[in-house]
Amino acid sequence: MKGWWYSTAGGVLDSRRRAVDAMRAPAANDAADAPASSSSSASLRTLDNYEKMDRIGEGTYGVVYKARCKTTNALVAMKRVRMDQERDGMPLTSLREIKLLQRLRHENVVRLLRVIQGNNPENVFLVFEYCEHDVGRLIDHMHTTFTTSEVKSLMTQTLRAVEYLHERCIFHRDLKLSNLLLNQRGELKLCDFGLARPYEPIERGSYTPKVVTLWYRAPELLFGCDTYTSAIDMWAVGCIFAEFLKHQPLFPGSTEIEQVQIICMLLGSPNAQIWPGWDSLPNVKNFKLPDQPYNFLEVNFPKLSPAGVNLLDVLLTYDPEQRVTAKEALAHEYFRESPPPKPPAEMPTFPSTHSALPAGPRRNEPKRQRVGVLDDRIASVF
Repeated sequence: MKGWWYSTAGGVLDSRRRAVDAMRAPAANDAADAPASSSSSASLRTLDNYEKMDRIGEGTYGVVYKARCKTTNALVAMKRVRMDQERDGMPLTSLREIKLLQRLRHENVVRLLRVIQGNNPENVFLVFEYCEHDVGRLIDHMHTTFTTSEVKSLMTQTLRAVEYLHERCIFHRDLKLSNLLLNQRGELKLCDFGLARPYEPIERGSYTPKVVTLWYRAPELLFGCDTYTSAIDMWAVGCIFAEFLKHQPLFPGSTEIEQVQIICMLLGSPNAQIWPGWDSLPNVKNFKLPDQPYNFLEVNFPKLSPAGVNLLDVLLTYDPEQRVTAKEALAHEYFRESPPPKPPAEMPTFPSTHSALPAGPRRNEPKRQRVGVLDDRIASVF
């Protein structure tokens, strides 16, 4: 039987209205930025109460605007749910995102304030707290790299968000720099939960392997595994760690075949000794792996401390059963050695990248797509 988000013939608009009504963020979400009066609280849930200022982003499932709430004068981010390709009501990805975000309360997870609908049933907006940057766009336009203490601050905040999700048996399945937001208080927020979903922690379920943006996709997904675990998020965190350090993508493949080749060039090719059972995964036969047994992380990150190289190594471990968890990563020696993580309030501030740069596709410069951080000293070996 189809889920409640599906509409019957002739009932599409009613279905969308019911979906929005059912998924409206609870009134408690308004407490942080709403006046106490019920009339003011009600006005927060009307589209007319928001003044759109700039278009700051666009993805597969919606367009994001910077807006100002007329009642509170607070800046917010408004994500318009894309309905133009939907015949059966609100997209499943949006429903999942709303349901999950209504459950999640963490300082490093973006806060969904409310869901509002215009007079047109197709005008559905998710209202979020506003952050001045997505980290991907910010890094693309920084002239210097983050310091070690700043990298540690960003990493600990990222790991705390991921730990919070995994403790609740939710995997994000699309961790990447552009899904990390940063505000002017130095607070990092994980966003975009369109691909996130609960998982079964004991008896593994079967899920689609076509998740996670290619540059951040774990090897078990590339090889077609559909019984994966939250370890796929930890591989992506390892890729993010490398980008915090060098401001270049670690594995910038343009196809899955090229992606696997680049991974093998840096980490060495997988084998049954380091990853038992990998050769029985469905898509392994589609790849011809290079004869490359060496791990070049230490060579490629010469300024990173031995503890930092080790953290990168345990995040980018082929065998998902041996890959470090978010909880284990937070307790890693790298975060205990000097210098300590910089407190968020002491992080540097930058002009908002939303207002300084045109909206549109991000992180798609040819140099980024093709170069990555693979050191020339390694590339010359092949």
